[in-house]
Amino acid sequence: MAHTLPALPYAFDALEPHIDALTMEIHHDRHHKAYVDNLNKAIEGTDAADLSLEALMANISKYPAAVRNNGGGHYNHSMFWTILCNDACKPSEKLAAAIETLGGMDALKEKLSAAGATRFGSGWAWLIVKDGQLEVTSTPNQDNPLMDVAEVKGTPILGIDVWEHAYYLKYQNKRPDYLSAIWNVLNWEEISKRYEAAL
Repeated sequence: MAHTLPALPYAFDALEPHIDALTMEIHHDRHHKAYVDNLNKAIEGTDAADLSLEALMANISKYPAAVRNNGGGHYNHSMFWTILCNDACKPSEKLAAAIETLGGMDALKEKLSAAGATRFGSGWAWLIVKDGQLEVTSTPNQDNPLMDVAEVKGTPILGIDVWEHAYYLKYQNKRPDYLSAIWNVLNWEEISKRYEAAL
């Protein structure tokens, strides 16, 4: 089962001025495409070729680093594109109530931004559902909370890419500025759907 690069659900410039068109184009067409191509090469002729991406994540410790890095990169980015949008929307009532248990939206923003800002090197900041509750965590490289090697396991509903390729053209080394700007383009409708599904 060869993996394919999903199309961006909007134009490259749809998230301007918060995320610039050139970053989106390079991020999707080159970085994500490379993860897909390298994953397909790494699993060709192995039992991993028959697994869904989610099943692969759940048993990632059984596979070589190339599968972990590229499989994680493919899963993480496939989710990332869907949780961004240029339409202002709000969390569902159910998700909004769950966010209140973390101290409200401002507290969530603070926790997620801190998780992203303090992740040394490259990685991701996550909002996950674990045992029916929301939790904020982060992972290194292209790891994610679905992986059996994750420090904190759960179902991701929102992931913020903090690799430099996600923000460097516009924000240079100012990761906190990018982490602040991304809140303007979060697709709460999609995040809410993922929350309901994770429950």
